[in-house]
Amino acid sequence: MPVYSMTGYASGQNGPVGSHSEAEARPAAAGRLGVEIRSVNSRFLDLTFKLPEELRQHETALRELLTGKLKRGKVEVRAAIENTAQAGVVEPSVKLLQRLNGVQDGIKAWLPGARELSVADVLRLAGGDSAMRGDWGSDLLEVAGKALDALMSARQREGARLAKMLEAHLAQLRTLVEQAGPLIPQLVEQQRARFLERWQEAMGLTGGTLPEAAQDRALTEATAFAIRIDVAEELTRLNSHLDEIERLLKKGGEIGKRLDFLIQELHREANTLGSKSAALDLTRIGVDMKVLIEQMREQVQNIE
Repeated sequence: MPVYSMTGYASGQNGPVGSHSEAEARPAAAGRLGVEIRSVNSRFLDLTFKLPEELRQHETALRELLTGKLKRGKVEVRAAIENTAQAGVVEPSVKLLQRLNGVQDGIKAWLPGARELSVADVLRLAGGDSAMRGDWGSDLLEVAGKALDALMSARQREGARLAKMLEAHLAQLRTLVEQAGPLIPQLVEQQRARFLERWQEAMGLTGGTLPEAAQDRALTEATAFAIRIDVAEELTRLNSHLDEIERLLKKGGEIGKRLDFLIQELHREANTLGSKSAALDLTRIGVDMKVLIEQMREQVQNIE
């Protein structure tokens, strides 16, 4: 399965009603329906709908459509209906004119001072009536479905880019782990040699020779030092976490939360490695690891 980002944008719209069959199914509903879907990262799936009143009844159907494909992300859906250029002037039907005239007479009976409808008022009411009378449900779901498919494609492309960046960071972390491994035996031997050298200097001041006990003490001190700075367990766990991240990236699907947990574990191991550091080279490796892990954390935040 592909890796999906939670960030994306897509839009879609239908054309105005034009054929006779469409006009019969939804009389005089001339207009264009537009849908926009925006998505950013979030811990859970958070859907927000901004719909005009004539489309609000279809919110439940839209929610079911989106939850069928989206698992995480803060998603905003906007929809609007606008008159097209060819529907700019709508000729009102006789039935509509009769109805408007009746309504006007009723109002003037109660409010004699009310002004009469103008031609512009009638055309506006006729246009609004025609745009809202039709049932936009099927069109809304069709346009939203196409926009959702486009959003999924955009999220997949962004997810592939993020996965490629994470794989590059994994390779760099593996290199750092390989560099850290041989440093520990070198540091232990350096500590042992340093201890023996100090004993020799001390014995030289007194004119004595270096006793065998001093060599045993040097070995003991070196062993204690090795235990104190041993990071073999941390390096093993780092490699294990890197293997798991690589496996998840190849698997794809809903891996964002699992990746986030593994990044936290990587950060913990890198911190422990840095706290045990007894040499500048090991400190540098620990710092480089934490920089890479932080970059990975930022990228993982956008993965579904």
